[in-house]
Amino acid sequence: MKTGRRIHLKGLVQGVGFRPFVYRIALENELTGTVENRNDGVVIYAEGEPENIDKFLKDLELKAPPASKVLSMNVEKSDLSGFNAFIIKESSSVSAEVTLVSPDIAVCDDCLEDMKSQPHRLDYPFINCTNCGPRFTIIKDLPYDRPSTTMSVFKMCDKCAGEYSDVSNRRFHAQPVACNNCGPHYSLYYNSERINRLDDILAAMSSFLKEGKVIAVKGLGGYFLACDAFNPDAVNSLRDGKRREGKPFAVMFSSLESIQKHAWMNDTERKWLQSWRRPVVLLDGKKGDELKGVQELAGGVSSGLPGIGAMLPYMPFHYLLFERSGLDAIVLTSGNFSDEPILISDDMALNEFLAAYDAVLCYDREIYNRVDDSVGMVVNDRERIIRRSRGYVPSPVELDIDVDGIIAAGAELVNSFCLGKGSQAFLSQHIGDLKNLETYEFYKESMARFIKLFRITPKMIVCDMHPDYLSSKYAARAGLPLMEVQHHHAHIASCMAEHRLDEKVIGIAFDGVGLGDDGNIWGGEFLLCDYENYRRLYHFEYVMMPGGDKATLNPWRMAVSYLFNTFGAGITGPDLPFLSRIDRNELRLVRDMLNKGINTPFTSSAGRLFDAVAALTGICSSTSFHAEAPMRLEAAIVTDVQEGHYDYKISGGEISFSPMIKQIVEDIGQGIAAGVISAKFHNTIIELIVEISISIREQEKLNKLVLSGGSFQNRYILGKAEKRLEAEGFMVYTPSMIPSNDGGISLGQLLIAAKRRKH
Repeated sequence: MKTGRRIHLKGLVQGVGFRPFVYRIALENELTGTVENRNDGVVIYAEGEPENIDKFLKDLELKAPPASKVLSMNVEKSDLSGFNAFIIKESSSVSAEVTLVSPDIAVCDDCLEDMKSQPHRLDYPFINCTNCGPRFTIIKDLPYDRPSTTMSVFKMCDKCAGEYSDVSNRRFHAQPVACNNCGPHYSLYYNSERINRLDDILAAMSSFLKEGKVIAVKGLGGYFLACDAFNPDAVNSLRDGKRREGKPFAVMFSSLESIQKHAWMNDTERKWLQSWRRPVVLLDGKKGDELKGVQELAGGVSSGLPGIGAMLPYMPFHYLLFERSGLDAIVLTSGNFSDEPILISDDMALNEFLAAYDAVLCYDREIYNRVDDSVGMVVNDRERIIRRSRGYVPSPVELDIDVDGIIAAGAELVNSFCLGKGSQAFLSQHIGDLKNLETYEFYKESMARFIKLFRITPKMIVCDMHPDYLSSKYAARAGLPLMEVQHHHAHIASCMAEHRLDEKVIGIAFDGVGLGDDGNIWGGEFLLCDYENYRRLYHFEYVMMPGGDKATLNPWRMAVSYLFNTFGAGITGPDLPFLSRIDRNELRLVRDMLNKGINTPFTSSAGRLFDAVAALTGICSSTSFHAEAPMRLEAAIVTDVQEGHYDYKISGGEISFSPMIKQIVEDIGQGIAAGVISAKFHNTIIELIVEISISIREQEKLNKLVLSGGSFQNRYILGKAEKRLEAEGFMVYTPSMIPSNDGGISLGQLLIAAKRRKH
């Protein structure tokens, strides 16, 4: 006897081919009924034999499309309605609830095949289907249907409309579906000329790249800048125009085999590179004989750092360009100037990029939500997100706590914000450093769009306790109940949220800057944490930051400060090579500031300690991008120095590095290589983490430990500390799908606010 079921699925079930999938398995199981997209998920009415219904329910879980994610499935008995067939209903909006919006998905293999065989899509550079293509970057509202996207202006031709309406077709209800006859098209601008024919565009771009020219290219979520990754002059031209002196560039390789020629990969890195998310993955680059005769990337790509930020093609156009040009790799870096957000406006791109570079490639579909490429690294065989954007946003973080209506404003650097909806946290795309008007406008625009898209009713706002952050000022002006959260507490809470830890933990937060309860700048912190409260148990000793923020740009200032702290007033240690490279007047000024305590805020920051050692050893005395000194210090490590480390002193709750500074000075005097000193320094930090963690465990009877903060992007420290702590029996939790840097801090703010508002 037939029976009926009403099935309500929530999760990432729109824009990923879910309804056609439901239709197919309903037919396979001889069911009748309906499937409908709603703003609160997908609702299915299914009628058939009980055993077929049971098989259908199992298939829903086991055979779902790869980019989908079912978070909940509510099944209820329903009265029989006598359906004669199984049909897909029109989408509807029924409440303030929302279903999930798919991130943008890399072009699938089936579409790449179609690009070579379907007459109306031969070499069509915007080919897509229900399993791939743009999603978040084109959506304006829910439910996810073509009228709510930037594809609404493109009327489907009869051929595409037929595919769109055919439930057996892979493009059934694929909202960006289009072809050469009806979809978006590219145009290439250079020297007051415009090329519209794709073959001519590809030919011109291939020539330009081989000639060392730089081209601005419109991508999925914004403009990118491209050049031949093997041409030093081209890379330098790109860097000059971008006004970015030293920060490494990402490289897009034509294939996995091409990456393998230039970098080392393990299985986890290989799978992540090939995943539908297509992030930039930081790999260890090959050098010298390891390249086996393969041409090395231009030195300016990585600016002397040994790693390579590698990625694979994810747009159809990328594949066409590599095929036509024959190039193995191109630099593909964010299309912006200095710290400004990635450009999405065609008019701005033509005005600004044509003045700085050789050509601009546009297309005539609007980018509504800008997103940069996501960036990650693999440590201890686990994926670790550094920048969470394309391919990840706007997928939420699932929680066990009600966070509804809370807006978390985030921090100042590498900002992201976070919005609470029920028990889900919607973390924004990477916004950037809130230092300039353009980035702040992007921040406010994205905040408004998230609130609208996910139907958030703001009830309160939470921010960092630093009053000068633009995010804090935004929160103060929001007209909502306001809560302030300490920076490092939020770092630990963010990692706790990812792992659904709602209990007291040992929290180790190492980063560059965060205002502490005592008005000083914190950053080397050992905390006892839960969501509501924290207690500071140990911290790095306070040292002066001569010139305040100037010390972050000039690590030599922190080196002089640590020497002053170690050897006493008026003395900055013996003559060291790095001192001879500093302007005499500047050095005298800094010494006077330290002696008199003028404009020298106190800091316990791990980042500033790394800066000091990088400058002391001569590795990096001044910086051109954020965290350059710690990155170069890590890159210098001589890896066969496994055991050696320096001394430190723990007095009460304060950790003094004066013994280490003295020993480093002695090593420098004895001609010990900077790479050996770097290794011993990093080993010292690891020894310290393990020793104090064991001490806290004995004091507090806790065994769960969280590592978070930007300094744990250091692969050497994270990898070795995690293993050492696990060997000591700790349950260690580290950020994986949420950045450990300030890009993840808003999630921690959200959870802290949610817990505190209960009481």
